[in-house]
Amino acid sequence: MAAERRIAILGCGKIGEALLAGLLSTGWRTPDELVVTVRRDARAAELRERHGVDATTSNTEAVRGASVIVIAVKPQDFDGLLGEIGGILSPDQTVLSIAAAVPTSAIEERITAGVPVLRAMPNTPATVHEGVAGLCAGAHAGDEHLAIAEDVLTHVGRVVRVPERYMDAVTAVSGSGPAYVFLLAEAMARAGAEAGLPADLAARLARATVAGAGELLHRSPIDAATLRQNVTSPGGTTAAALELLMAREGLEPLMTKAIAAATRRSRELAG
Repeated sequence: MAAERRIAILGCGKIGEALLAGLLSTGWRTPDELVVTVRRDARAAELRERHGVDATTSNTEAVRGASVIVIAVKPQDFDGLLGEIGGILSPDQTVLSIAAAVPTSAIEERITAGVPVLRAMPNTPATVHEGVAGLCAGAHAGDEHLAIAEDVLTHVGRVVRVPERYMDAVTAVSGSGPAYVFLLAEAMARAGAEAGLPADLAARLARATVAGAGELLHRSPIDAATLRQNVTSPGGTTAAALELLMAREGLEPLMTKAIAAATRRSRELAG
């Protein structure tokens, strides 16, 4: 195996395993070109059995010989991880962090000087290869490193390059965004039950409606506002509901406050 093709995924949880599965399912990487790390031996054995890859509890072992190192641990585990691997990284390796709220500068100051670092914020639809990730470059990463990171991330969804100053807002909109959509489905289901539907039927209708509307929005060249207008007949049922949702204290100002709160919290977590 050529060393330049080896990818290490440090912290193979849900998003890490989704990325692993994406790289394998498209054939872009073979199992012997990937190594993943986890905390427990039992989890390592599970990943070896499921994906046929090298799985280990040793981050230092995984990093050696890898051209791309994907950091997928939780932000609170960063200090420990970088303490392990920071000194053995080299500038011919590329580090891609997919952890929320950790700026590239915080990584760069804990590792070997000159190592290219990139930061991405994927979201949970990556687990079904329908994610979207904002991607930015650190001080030592150029276009060639951005291209490498894009190659990795496109196997679980779409990638949007952004300046790092936008990453907290990206986290608030798309990183946390799936939770807002799931809450909408929950609320629709509860409201349907309150309107007299059996709870299980209301839940099925809400789930299918949210999923179908999302797919229509994904496939259609028409913007969201026009799609909304297209299903809103003057004086009809949709208009009656939207009159409340679009009121001064309705959904839009509430979402604006929610996105602002998530953005603010991302900045706080970054220190």
